[in-house]
Amino acid sequence: MSASNTNIKYAYKKELGLETFVFPVIFAGIFILFASRMGLANALNTMMNTAYRLLIDTVLYITAICVIMGAISQLLSEFGFVSLVDRLLQPLMKPIYGLPGAAALGVVSTFLSDNPAILALAEDQNFRHYFKNYQFPALTNIGTAFGMGLIVCTYMYSLTPAMGLPLGMPVFTGLAGAIIGSVVSTRIMLIFTRKYYGEEADQPASLPGETEVPKNMRQVRYGGIGTRMMGAILEGGHSGVKMGVSIVPGVLVICTLVMMLINGPSASGEYTGSAYEGIRLLPMLAQKVDFILKPLFGFSSPEAIGVPVTALGAAGASLSLTSSLLSQGMIQPGDIAVFTAMCMCWSGYLSTHASMMDSLNCKKLIGKAILSHTIGGIAAGVAAHWLYVLFSLI
Repeated sequence: MSASNTNIKYAYKKELGLETFVFPVIFAGIFILFASRMGLANALNTMMNTAYRLLIDTVLYITAICVIMGAISQLLSEFGFVSLVDRLLQPLMKPIYGLPGAAALGVVSTFLSDNPAILALAEDQNFRHYFKNYQFPALTNIGTAFGMGLIVCTYMYSLTPAMGLPLGMPVFTGLAGAIIGSVVSTRIMLIFTRKYYGEEADQPASLPGETEVPKNMRQVRYGGIGTRMMGAILEGGHSGVKMGVSIVPGVLVICTLVMMLINGPSASGEYTGSAYEGIRLLPMLAQKVDFILKPLFGFSSPEAIGVPVTALGAAGASLSLTSSLLSQGMIQPGDIAVFTAMCMCWSGYLSTHASMMDSLNCKKLIGKAILSHTIGGIAAGVAAHWLYVLFSLI
């Protein structure tokens, strides 16, 4: 995801504790790591210059895509296409995911927008009563697995000219891999929740005063077709702007740090403080475990591991890193398939899972949700890689 969530809640700790003294040491250690290789002035200049270039070259481009796709998704919803997809997906939900058919609406809504879209549905008592207690927390996993799906797929496919090869098949296999990862994540989560809640307890029925949407009906805007179309376009575009703005912290902070861990010095071999320089720590570590990463994900270069690592915190930042690696010739179509699967399935879950589970009143299961989704994202990447290999042979 996008890196922010308005439902974040705060707890209290003692004014002074162990972390009060440990954190400054770790924080200083990070700066020493970069300064010892690059020089303090160069490290700080590279950090600022990289963040600026990411803001200008990447964030604005992703924001433009979010605005366009936001408008399209609202049009699809306004004129019933989303309802059609929801109806088509409902028969698949129980046998595949172990969830009621209503969960299909969560899949569609998060695919068209972002992870927290599932929370708006979860607040609706008419939606909740379809679920058993043990099924309800799994909405976090299935929603996150499809979060920003439309944006991720569209962005990856838009890299076709830069790649010089058609990326339709890699993106499609990546989408298939993400679906497999979502099934793995949701099913593992249900194992935990079934033990915790049992199988019989239901979610509460609709509360008094709730506005119920009549059966087999959907909400639309007032006015004629033209008015509804313009309203959907403008509202969808506005939501795209908010989504684009929300990815700024993730791209500038997380992606800057990851790129400084991935890239090396300038072409001259010296550190100059320019954008996109770094200490090449992550590729060095990836080479140590390449015997594991290669058969699992088939990465074309050690630097490619940075994309799924970045997706842990923010999908938008991982998209930015993808274009940077592509411009340096470090990735191939097979990597795009794996990136699509893992960026979509993980979509910043480390930055959203805790607050989403808290919003669902399932704080005690946050660790289980994160563990389930970690396994699901790995399964998504492995599935996408081998599906791509299989389709390439046909």
